[in-house]
Amino acid sequence: MCIRNTALALIVGSVVLGTAALPAAAQPVKVPPPPAPGSYRAAPETDVDAAALLAQLGNCNQISKGRYATDRGRPANIPVCEQGGAVFWKADMDIDCDGRRTERCNRDTDPSYLPTTSFTESDGEYLNAEKLPFVVVPVPSRIWDYRSSGIRGGSVVAMIHDGKVVYGVVGDTGPSGIIGEASYAAAQALGIDPDPATGGVSSGVTYIVFKDSKVSPIESHAAAVELGEELARRFVAGDAAGAGAARTQ
Repeated sequence: MCIRNTALALIVGSVVLGTAALPAAAQPVKVPPPPAPGSYRAAPETDVDAAALLAQLGNCNQISKGRYATDRGRPANIPVCEQGGAVFWKADMDIDCDGRRTERCNRDTDPSYLPTTSFTESDGEYLNAEKLPFVVVPVPSRIWDYRSSGIRGGSVVAMIHDGKVVYGVVGDTGPSGIIGEASYAAAQALGIDPDPATGGVSSGVTYIVFKDSKVSPIESHAAAVELGEELARRFVAGDAAGAGAARTQ
């Protein structure tokens, strides 16, 4: 309580003095606002119907030994399922802005910002969450080890929300008991508010990861779309072997 009162006094004092009186180092940081909802990209990149992909999933054949929560303190009720050559889950979408520092993804815009990602680009640099659609998978645990399912950094992911499909890659790992997170660029492409502090969506996102697939280089979104389209067509056609075959684009 004392901390809050002290902070309030400092804020009032700042208002009285005015920002012009502050030293240069204390000037307020200008944080660019996220794009207006009407300006989000509308995921025009796929010709595989979202409904067809969802229909092919069928019922959940659970492969995780337990279930995940969507956020800390939430019930653990999200299973990881398998169908043919793919692994999938249905959850929320929290916004991952970790990795390379950009105008939209940095310590000023994201209170949980980390300058690293679990997987890196072909030149060794960390991924760019503002530009590259990617998905976060939980670190291996007793619940599920993504590596045992033929998933790795660069595996192709189809993300589905509100009738739209966006392709990306597995690009980062997150807490062992939580699932449902993707990059700023992935959310923006799906029409979801990408603001790392206040954005995301509480439910309604399906993540389909094609087993034994790999995009190379991982930072090529065009390659992820091309390979994702091919694997999605095979998956919808019921070609489990083809959809799960080891493919590199």
